[in-house]
Amino acid sequence: MSGRNLLLRRSGALIVLAGAFSGCNAEAPPVAETPPPPVSVSQPLVRDVIDYDDYEGRIAAIPTIEVRARVRGHLTKINFQDGQIVKEGALLFEIDPRPYEAELKGAESQKAAAEAAYKLARATYQRDSRLASTGAVSRQELDVSIGKEGVSQADVQKADAAIVRVKLDLEYTKVKAPIAGKISRALVDVGNLVNAGGGETLLTTITSVDPMYVYFDVPERALSNYRRHFRRKLDEGAQPSVKDLKIPVYVGVEGEEGYPHKGVIDFVDNHANPSTGTFQARGVLDNPKRILDAGMRARVRVPVSDPHKAVLVTERAVGTDQGLKFVYVVNEQNVVERRDVKLGRLHDGLQEFHEGVKPEDRIIVIGIQRARDGAKVDPKSIAMPGVPAEQNNQKVKS
Repeated sequence: MSGRNLLLRRSGALIVLAGAFSGCNAEAPPVAETPPPPVSVSQPLVRDVIDYDDYEGRIAAIPTIEVRARVRGHLTKINFQDGQIVKEGALLFEIDPRPYEAELKGAESQKAAAEAAYKLARATYQRDSRLASTGAVSRQELDVSIGKEGVSQADVQKADAAIVRVKLDLEYTKVKAPIAGKISRALVDVGNLVNAGGGETLLTTITSVDPMYVYFDVPERALSNYRRHFRRKLDEGAQPSVKDLKIPVYVGVEGEEGYPHKGVIDFVDNHANPSTGTFQARGVLDNPKRILDAGMRARVRVPVSDPHKAVLVTERAVGTDQGLKFVYVVNEQNVVERRDVKLGRLHDGLQEFHEGVKPEDRIIVIGIQRARDGAKVDPKSIAMPGVPAEQNNQKVKS
């Protein structure tokens, strides 16, 4: 390589190194700071609450009655619409009464004959009784007269019983509602022979609609709590039944808000289910508007405490970390503080706090996933989510 080419290559290398050193001394461009993440905060609500236990239950009628034909005959008339509400004593079905009317006339004729025979036998006895005192009638003849009078009297009583029976059968040709309630469909059409085989033909069923029962299963420990809590309101030393305790029960069905139907527990079974450890309980509910029907699924709520003050926050604000429950609180410097808490019960989507939260705290209720303990945030005060504005006990700040 010539000396000239070597000199040119060394000069190029020096230029490259000079450019590299000059680049190291240049200032780096400024890095933009990340703004604090926005979050929504709310102050806890403070209000009177009652603790409840919630169950799933089933509505049942008090009672369900099977309406059956009690006499044999052809069905001639149906006097109701399927599924309607009927009153006690309402005429439901009519069976052809003519055979029983004819039988009644025959029974009345037999009674008339029996009464005539009795009248004759009594007159004979009275005559023979007078003649026996003079010796004109023997003692044997008098005994025969006495016997005929007794048989004739029994025949009259027998005829009376036959009339009562036939009148009862005639009354049964008009099938009436034994209770007030909601009737099912007619199971036999007009023109069919009922009681053809000698049994009582099922015509329809009626379920009571007011009041109604609700059945649900209660754990053994919960039942003991109910007894202990509501027994305090009675005289000391008393050993009341569940019915006497008047334990309230609140019920809601599909499509209803909350628990609009109120009743009391009137029965608890006398043994527990060994596989579940629960007792079957029954509440009785008024149903004046006929909203509850037998077989409906129900949400059941039983109070387990007296009214007490509670600190409440929406349950969505509660986080979980390895079994520990916590909330994020924003301090006056808008810095997040993690607060471990002790929870109470849920009250319509609001979580009750026993420890860890104060009424004046600002709790992150929206954006909890963007918050970190010790990090700064951009808080915006809002009303407690899921609670109507008129029920919030705080001032909302922008």
